[in-house]
Amino acid sequence: MTRWSTALKTAGIADPRLRRAYDAQRGLVRRFAPHEYVAVRLLLPAELHPPAVAAVAYMHATDELIDTGDVDVRTATLASWDAETTAALAGSEPPDQDTLLALRNTARRYPHMVARVRAFLDGARVEASWTGFETEADFQAYVDSYALPALMLTASLLAPDPDAGADDPFVSGCRALIEGLQRADFLADLAEDAANGRIGIPEDELVRHGLKFEDLRNRSEGCVPALERLVRAQADLAEATLTEGRLLPGLVAAEYRPFLDALIAVQELRLRAVRRAGGRLLLRGAGPAAFASLRVLARGYRRARAERRRAR
Repeated sequence: MTRWSTALKTAGIADPRLRRAYDAQRGLVRRFAPHEYVAVRLLLPAELHPPAVAAVAYMHATDELIDTGDVDVRTATLASWDAETTAALAGSEPPDQDTLLALRNTARRYPHMVARVRAFLDGARVEASWTGFETEADFQAYVDSYALPALMLTASLLAPDPDAGADDPFVSGCRALIEGLQRADFLADLAEDAANGRIGIPEDELVRHGLKFEDLRNRSEGCVPALERLVRAQADLAEATLTEGRLLPGLVAAEYRPFLDALIAVQELRLRAVRRAGGRLLLRGAGPAAFASLRVLARGYRRARAERRRAR
């Protein structure tokens, strides 16, 4: 793994204040998204480590701000954060806040990021007011408005055309990937989300399988067979779109392919864990087996090293 100080140097980040800001984002991402952090550090070229970490940290900071409290509180918090972010990106003075300082510097190095951040913040209004989905169409709208712009904060760093719109094959592949990933996430987090009063499975799907939200929140033993069927149906939908996302590595430069292959493979492992858990998702979450994930990353690392040797 490239040393972090070397990655900063390779990316042209020499100012001590900026380096401290990026260091702080590195620490955050390493704690809350360890698999993604290791994948970035092992599998992407060193010059992309700081901007990728800055983008993921900003996305997480935003999500944390708007994830708890009443809708009015979340909406007001987002409005304040939006104003702070806008000022950081457009103002002449660098912000004091480390997350915004690293994002600002990243946007100056990658100008397309300004539009990507704007799309993400606009979509975050949906997340701030989200209390669940009535229909599958509501879920699809959520993916389009929030989940996809969130993914594009980092994915655009790898894109053949970072400014491309929704019809671009790379963006379409990202759309398929994030739909599958988001559906799997909502299944994996079912117990926690139900306890917090909202779930990511559309209400009409619950009804179709003879379930009620109260069954899930109360962890009713009687609903386990129906939940098994629901999990299987939702996992099938997630698997179909993850399969579409498998086209993504073929659309990017060779040096980025090991990263995307590993990212998709880890999500497939998580989906398998969801399938195995089935109705037991009422009691606990589901994640990919640690050893299997490490094997995926090790395989990707060998490929990434081979690609770099060929590029020399």
